[in-house]
Amino acid sequence: MQIFPAIDLYEGKAVRLFKGDYAQMTVYNENPVEVARDFVAQGATHLHLVDLEGARSGETPNFETVRMLKAETGLFCEVGGGVRSHEVIDRYRAAGIDRIILGTAAVTEPGFVEEAVRRHGEHIAVGVDIKDGMVAVKGWTETSSLEAFDFCENMQKIGVKTLICTEISRDGAMRGTNLALYRELSKRFSLQIVASGGVSSLEDVRQLAAMELYGAIVGKAYYTGALSLREAIEVAR
Repeated sequence: MQIFPAIDLYEGKAVRLFKGDYAQMTVYNENPVEVARDFVAQGATHLHLVDLEGARSGETPNFETVRMLKAETGLFCEVGGGVRSHEVIDRYRAAGIDRIILGTAAVTEPGFVEEAVRRHGEHIAVGVDIKDGMVAVKGWTETSSLEAFDFCENMQKIGVKTLICTEISRDGAMRGTNLALYRELSKRFSLQIVASGGVSSLEDVRQLAAMELYGAIVGKAYYTGALSLREAIEVAR
């Protein structure tokens, strides 16, 4: 299983939200490149990036920071937040970003996702943000009428290979991850499932790896020192 340490970007800074609430934001570092360099020092090979401003606005205000993080580290980089056009996908791909995550657009424009997959194949992933069993959109500020498992099935049918599944109620809450959810997802779908939200202990990592999930995202637990990234990477292997 791959460990994806996360950097959430807001105004060019590395921040974290509590349960997706923009009013409960903590700035962890003014310079995200410093954070990414520490990831490399801890043995990371993959990096998960989110443009939090873009997730709300549908634009890419942190594009230059994303480009710089890829250029400075050489890590496998995936990015999401505000990707709602083919032009933005092309721009990220030209900057060397390895995988682009579609969120709100996957809900509101399934035809857009299908075309993106046709053009870019495995370089496209879909983020499924789950709130009370339903798919949330627009930076988690709204809940759609789509049931999460139905949505995942639709994404599999149109050729999406990777799903980043976030349990919003666990995100940033340091309460452990929703193991039952990921067990059910891995059982139902032949997709690369990435667990996101609440991965806060080595036991979480161990149990997710035992399910043979493709990946797990580590965020707040790293920033607070609750979880050693180096040890998490070793356990995941």
